[in-house]
Amino acid sequence: MNRQSRDTGLAAASPSGGTRFRASRVRLFLLLSGLTFAATATAQLPVIFLVRHAERAATSGRVPSDTGLSRVGETRAQHLAEELKDANITAIYTTEYKRTKETAMPLTRLAGIRPEVVAADDLRALTSKLKQASGNVLVVGHSNTLSQIINALGVGTRVAVSESDYDNLFVIVHEPEARLIHLHYR
Repeated sequence: MNRQSRDTGLAAASPSGGTRFRASRVRLFLLLSGLTFAATATAQLPVIFLVRHAERAATSGRVPSDTGLSRVGETRAQHLAEELKDANITAIYTTEYKRTKETAMPLTRLAGIRPEVVAADDLRALTSKLKQASGNVLVVGHSNTLSQIINALGVGTRVAVSESDYDNLFVIVHEPEARLIHLHYR
């Protein structure tokens, strides 16, 4: 992304091939409001928001497979809730791992939604649920599952999420083809 795009918040081409934004809070709200309105007004498929779980806690220098969030991760989860609180989320999907549940927790409290747990290795069940969703949805996944979910939802762009990426917010809208918007949050 060039310097001008970052400073003005304008869109730039993403290495993953989608549209990438550095959005201020107001711009993100306006974008999400517009996407929500567009999906509602045209009675198309819902807007699907996908994130990787926030930063997880390490224990004694090693990271067990089912740790919760670190303090930085808890802060990021709170920021996610603040960013999506007006996005009309009607369903939240997490995996069985603590870190995905804890990433979703602040938004579940704000929105009064009970998250549905889908096994991390059952992408078929998750994508089936997403295709049948009747409202906007948040999916909290993992670095090794997000690209597969995005592709299963009809987006042809290949997305790569590294082990150190925690700030990606992927948004899938259907207009009528599935389109990926790649945002970042704090």
